Amino acid sequence: MAERLQQYMKSVGWKRFIIMVLGNVFAGMGIAIFKLSMLGNDPYSGMNMALSDVLHIYYPLFQVMINVVFFIVELIFGRHFIGIGTIVNAVFLGYFVDFFYWLFHMVYEPHTFIAKLITLAVGIVICSFGLSMYQTSDVGISPYDSFALILDKRLPKIPYFWCRMFCDGCCALTCFLAGGIIGIGTLATTFGFGPVIHFFNKNVSEKML
Repeated sequence: MAERLQQYMKSVGWKRFIIMVLGNVFAGMGIAIFKLSMLGNDPYSGMNMALSDVLHIYYPLFQVMINVVFFIVELIFGRHFIGIGTIVNAVFLGYFVDFFYWLFHMVYEPHTFIAKLITLAVGIVICSFGLSMYQTSDVGISPYDSFALILDKRLPKIPYFWCRMFCDGCCALTCFLAGGIIGIGTLATTFGFGPVIHFFNKNVSEKML
């Protein structure tokens, strides 16, 4: 087992591994800033935060539990999507979010709408940078992100965009029903990530690799 892991890490390369880990750290930082803005998180994080509050389960632990469910689906139907990045994202992202939210909340809390908008914009930039690093490293897809890809493969007549919108829509609806915040931040993270991630892919992440 140790030998296989060593061979896998050799094939991945430490550079890609480090970039992937840093990508998750920045993504967690960005999600924490979304929460700080109080304008709504990305649908998946928002759902997990809302449900964890309702069920009184520590958010990072609850996110790991939900990720296990999606990981089982990924293991059965999309094993080729799994890599070391899958595990790091599934296990540690929630803890990164929780840590940075605790850290930022101690020193800053936006009270005006303008301050909240600025906070949200900063979160989008930081989170997009992290997601760009994480995705460009190409060492495994998160359990939740893989679900839309699996649907796209299993339902060839339905474009990936609509598969992703279906997943995000279900998460947003669950978040709303659980009493979570659905707002500008939810829309911004659903539709605004793409162009910013693309910018970082071309100008930063791909050059790093």
